[in-house]
Amino acid sequence: MSEKLNQLKELLGEVSDLGKAASVLSWDQQVNMPPMGGEARGQQLATLSKIAQEKFTSDEVGRLLEDLKAEFASADPASDEAAMIRVAARNYDKSKRVPPEFVAEQAIVSTKAFEAWVEAKAKSNFSIFQPHLERVVELVKKYISFFPPADHPYDTLLDDYEPGMKTEEVKAIFNALRPKQVELIKAITSSRQVRDDFLFKKYNEAKLLAFGEGIISKFGYDWKRGRQDKAPHPFETAFSVNDVRITTRFEKDNPMAVLFSTMHESGHAMYEQGINPAYERTPLGGGTSLAVHESQSRMWENLVGRSLPFWEHFFPALKKTFPSQLDGVSLKTFYKAINKVEPSLIRVNADEATYNLHIMLRLELEIAMVEGRVAIKDLPELWNAKMQEYLGITPPNDAKGVLQDIHWSGGAIGYFSTYALGNLVSVQLWEKLKKDIRDLDDQLRKGKFDALLGWLREKVHVHGHKYDPQDLVQKVTGSKITPEPYIHYLTKKYGEIYGL
Repeated sequence: MSEKLNQLKELLGEVSDLGKAASVLSWDQQVNMPPMGGEARGQQLATLSKIAQEKFTSDEVGRLLEDLKAEFASADPASDEAAMIRVAARNYDKSKRVPPEFVAEQAIVSTKAFEAWVEAKAKSNFSIFQPHLERVVELVKKYISFFPPADHPYDTLLDDYEPGMKTEEVKAIFNALRPKQVELIKAITSSRQVRDDFLFKKYNEAKLLAFGEGIISKFGYDWKRGRQDKAPHPFETAFSVNDVRITTRFEKDNPMAVLFSTMHESGHAMYEQGINPAYERTPLGGGTSLAVHESQSRMWENLVGRSLPFWEHFFPALKKTFPSQLDGVSLKTFYKAINKVEPSLIRVNADEATYNLHIMLRLELEIAMVEGRVAIKDLPELWNAKMQEYLGITPPNDAKGVLQDIHWSGGAIGYFSTYALGNLVSVQLWEKLKKDIRDLDDQLRKGKFDALLGWLREKVHVHGHKYDPQDLVQKVTGSKITPEPYIHYLTKKYGEIYGL
């Protein structure tokens, strides 16, 4: 291997180590940290972020990248070495534009904003969070200013989560998707609604958590390289390919949600556990984009976890675990209940047919914030108005409305559209997967997931960040991200459930 490439890998490994150390602190902040620890934690994260930024954007890294781009100019672009240099150079160019002092300031501001969000949500009072979000948005606009003008200022933010994707592309996809989903929802609304009262009875939290852990153990989530804890907002985080953690939460008024939350986060985690170990401590470690990452979580949560074959295997065990709650409930009744379509307040619990509308709402508000067309103080009112327009319901309070998501507290503006894009990618992958594994439904009925996980490992997981998202989707499915397969999937599935 090239001596200069070895030097670069060592430097990038140190930057990665600092980033992972910061991730451990962030995980602890959401899982274990006492309430008064926020200010100190913000300073710790700021220090680590600043050191990592300074180390990565050093002149030494810049010189090595320039030399290596020349040295590997004629190398196979699909080689690990060429891919690592390409991704590192792109990340370097972006990071070089952002001063370390800004990175440190952003860490402090987002840590305080997170603590304010937790309090504001608990008290359902947006005014507690408002000044912090105003500061977050100020910094987001400042961040955009470090980059050359794009077709739209939101492009700069979107590129951090979905490399190469443009705001206009996302809008075009959503514009094609929205009328079809609205049409489907209207057809379902005029049909006879399914029964789901038994899902909201009192369920034992520990038993449900254990049942969910049993499911993802069968999926292939490796507990020797992972763990699950509780947090205010479920998430997955990876400190290495051998330490990939997930969190979940139990909701008394929606107890079954914990099962789907656990399946969802395990999808993210199995992706990280399946990345080529050779990519550890390099820019190729980690998923290629949030849409591809989300395709994995939504696939395991919905295409697997809400499918009839899946519950043909697991429902008898669930019924045995909760005999009184599920007394007289048939498999078909249960299957229809967990797929019930009904406009709802909370994004993470939304059904597949309405979920993307939650995302479109957030995208529109984020673009408006970036463009400066809305005052932060008006967000609760605007949120409620869009919920009424899109879903026909109005949140009764801020906690179930504008405060429900954690993302803005961390400055993650530009993130939300990747959730809907992930839904589309999940079905594109699923269509190809079912052509390659023709007896997949039979395998799900038997509770066997080895072939499914093996296919994902080979086609998606192992590549890490080697390919850009659109290139990876094209490589695996034969086309770039498109809404048509998802529309077909929704129409077929819900047509059968509701007799459309």
